[in-house]
Amino acid sequence: MATQQAGFMERVEEIKTRKEFVALIHELLHNLQTAPGEWENVSLESYLEALATWVEDCDGFYANRGEKAPEEPSWRFLGEVLLAAKVYE
Repeated sequence: MATQQAGFMERVEEIKTRKEFVALIHELLHNLQTAPGEWENVSLESYLEALATWVEDCDGFYANRGEKAPEEPSWRFLGEVLLAAKVYE
């Protein structure tokens, strides 16, 4: 499981275009369908709640990485949000 999550994190860091972002969404959907045990938030309700909470709290995520939270969203940032909501509690 950790390896799959690390793979997603690497993919997210490479996102620069809308096409790459859409590809990530399809990969996340496939992962949810084939490995739901890797997801903390398998219902739409819990996923959206985690998504909103992570965005509210993301300053700490970036601070832990020695980065400043983005002022303007990018395709990469959106990918980070979707991936974080997969496991955020």
